Amino acid sequence: MKIENKKITTYQICLVALAVGVNIVGGQIALFLKLPVYLDSIGTIFAGAVLGPWFGMIPNILSGIFMGMTVDIYSLYFAPVGIVTGFLSGLVFQKMSVKKGRIFLAAAVISVPGTIVSALINAVLFGGVTSSGSSILVQMLSKTPLGLTGSIFTVQFLTDYADRCISVFAVSTLITAMGGGMVAKLSGRINNNGTI
Repeated sequence: MKIENKKITTYQICLVALAVGVNIVGGQIALFLKLPVYLDSIGTIFAGAVLGPWFGMIPNILSGIFMGMTVDIYSLYFAPVGIVTGFLSGLVFQKMSVKKGRIFLAAAVISVPGTIVSALINAVLFGGVTSSGSSILVQMLSKTPLGLTGSIFTVQFLTDYADRCISVFAVSTLITAMGGGMVAKLSGRINNNGTI
């Protein structure tokens, strides 16, 4: 199998597997602590940032299937959000340097399309009640003039954006710490001999 005229390397397969594991662990921490953020897209954003948009879509599909079949059925339904997030994170990290103040802009670009998809899934399929801690906020706000649909979109935007800020910051910090040589090796731009 080839992507962009390059063979898929062992490093890329391992990085996708690592990203799936990070998504699962982060998602479980958020579920266990009932956090109003999800922490299940750090691996997805990392894979997208290092390997590009097409690889960025894979980790959330796999972690969504795994979590959906084992501990959290809602993860299956929200897999399209992860696909959008992974694809956009790959594009954002290719097109701009994501450091310091640009983290907030990058998080916004990555989160807004996924937030729309997520809010629609939440409103249409679940009526604002899912396994995440944000469901509590939705139910509280649903009694305000926002109503249920308005509260779903408001809470989804706020929690998705906060989640993506945390994820983009973590990924940006990790990529900076790894250095360009390691990132190039993982991405398949250079091989074990150090050649392109």
